[in-house]
Amino acid sequence: MIADPRLEGKYRRLLDLIAAKGSAAVAFSGGVDSSLLCYAAREALGERAAAITVRSPMLPGSEADCARTVAAQVGIRHFFVEEEGIDEEVAANPRDRCYFCKKIEFASIAAEARKQGIHTVLDGSNLDDLGDYRPGLRALAELGICSPLREAELNKAEIRELSRCFGLPTWDKPAFACLASRIPYGERIDREKLGRVERAEDALREAGFRQMRVRLHGDIARIEVAPQERPRFFDEALLDSLSRKFKSLGFLYVALELEGYVQGNLNRALQG
Repeated sequence: MIADPRLEGKYRRLLDLIAAKGSAAVAFSGGVDSSLLCYAAREALGERAAAITVRSPMLPGSEADCARTVAAQVGIRHFFVEEEGIDEEVAANPRDRCYFCKKIEFASIAAEARKQGIHTVLDGSNLDDLGDYRPGLRALAELGICSPLREAELNKAEIRELSRCFGLPTWDKPAFACLASRIPYGERIDREKLGRVERAEDALREAGFRQMRVRLHGDIARIEVAPQERPRFFDEALLDSLSRKFKSLGFLYVALELEGYVQGNLNRALQG
């Protein structure tokens, strides 16, 4: 099933790491990494594996639906934890917001796991995550969360290839991050802003864009799409349609980032 012997070796290493836990709960967002981790956990542990998804204002409904679909396909037990509010330390949106968010989120996941008789929580961070600004990794270390994809030295491209081999629908899913990442550090986060960003990105998705972000800068929506998708904006009818839609959501101005989507775009403000 896996053509590359080196990649097969890494996957076998992943299974061994998970099996050694005896039982485990995967912090499951429905993304590429945690979907593969769910598949591997189910293979390594069977019914002793579970997936737990935190449903909060930070997670779009489409991602929660994807998580439900993938969990059913994989055959792993799946639980949702509901978080209606936004903690003040997260809402203030400091530079280390992700640290506070992960600390709260993974504490909730660990509590739900214990209810299911599971004392080990796995997260889907991979080898590539070490190369970006990720304050959330500190929270995972403090909580004792295991990162077997990283321990098995799997990078994003390898995770996608394994997912393709196993027939997971997420193998070519565009990269995604929580909705809070659309709001510049220092600008307060609330449910209204998150909802507006979610509806704006839904509009882009409905228009056929795959990799996109809508960054919120006050009353300005700054659209980022994958570089290869930018030529679509030469369609005046599409421009007019999206402009009307975004302004109906409360944006006064709609702008296009000329270089297209770049992972960690807002982290540029932290440099220098």
